[in-house]
Amino acid sequence: MNLAPFRHVLALPGVRPLMLLMLFARIPPTAAGVTVTLHVVTTLDKGYAAAGTVGFATMIGLGLGSPLMGKLVDSKGLRVTLALSLLEGVFWVTAPLMDYYLLLVLAFANGLVAVPMMSIGRQALTALVPEAQRRPAFSLDSISVELSFMVGPAAGVLIATKFSTGTALVAIGVAILVASAVLFVVNPVLVHEDEVVDGPQPRLKEWLRGPVLAALIIPFGATMVLSGMEIASIASLERVGEQSWLGLVFVVMCAASALGGLVYGSLKRVPSGVVLLAVMALLEIPVGLGDGNVALLAIALIPMNFACAPTIAASTELISRYAPPSARGLALGLQGSAFTFGVAAGQPLAGVAVDHSGPPLGFVVAGLAGLVIAGLGFLLSRQRQAVSATS
Repeated sequence: MNLAPFRHVLALPGVRPLMLLMLFARIPPTAAGVTVTLHVVTTLDKGYAAAGTVGFATMIGLGLGSPLMGKLVDSKGLRVTLALSLLEGVFWVTAPLMDYYLLLVLAFANGLVAVPMMSIGRQALTALVPEAQRRPAFSLDSISVELSFMVGPAAGVLIATKFSTGTALVAIGVAILVASAVLFVVNPVLVHEDEVVDGPQPRLKEWLRGPVLAALIIPFGATMVLSGMEIASIASLERVGEQSWLGLVFVVMCAASALGGLVYGSLKRVPSGVVLLAVMALLEIPVGLGDGNVALLAIALIPMNFACAPTIAASTELISRYAPPSARGLALGLQGSAFTFGVAAGQPLAGVAVDHSGPPLGFVVAGLAGLVIAGLGFLLSRQRQAVSATS
């Protein structure tokens, strides 16, 4: 594996500290889902359906709010957007004091104004890295996201079980406020020095088409496939009483994705994003052969997860190339919405299949749905793009 491209990217001014900062900033939001679930189920003494409803309300808020926050970054700048982190921090710090119904309503409202740390990191990285070096840069970013998902939920569970769920919620709020304050002080540039942002703002219909829509379809399909995989994996091990191994299985998946990201970023020629999504979806279909066996399931999940980080990196690379620099925050915000709504679609899709015929069908249905989305992305990618990324 050729690691030189990664060394060259990390040697660029500002890249290394930015990636370290964004790794820290992305960990608290990844801990939110499991921590809220534990809080609703154990502390508020509600069921998993009630916890799922709070999670669904949060996802809808995030899905709607992500492009709004991205547009705010484009029009008013990063610091104005980060000022809203005060509202987000207040929500998490006061969440332990709320009853269930207030938590449900404010979880949706918090999603609307949540600072899009994932999108901000990608936008700042795009501004620091020349286009020719963005593939390894976005691969490193995808690996960083995998690391945050390995650390965040585990940290949330640890604090919630060792202390209390209320303490874990407050810790999330404090961490978000600290990360936002550091970003406010650093105030990273969000447009590359070679890109032009003066002049009239391109109209949405001029650039939100063709390759950009394909770039948004890719993360929707990827997270739909992944969330379906997670539901089917949980059901597979829970059915045989081996759910205690889920943490190890998820670590294996994240490690496979990170390795895939390293390989992808080291290559000069790579498959397109829709092809990677199709490969990822196709490789999910036979995962059910490992149903009920921890070792076989973990091994079967490696190939599809190997394509995960490359698929996400390919999507971000397309957006950085085709979305106008003056609207890149909105474009990356829409990418964030695609991630969110993909999860919202994949979980019930696989869940219905699992309830009907067992975990193996959950893998098959999620994989087939991913292939359909990849086909739609291929058709969209064939359209011409009216506005270039440097216009």
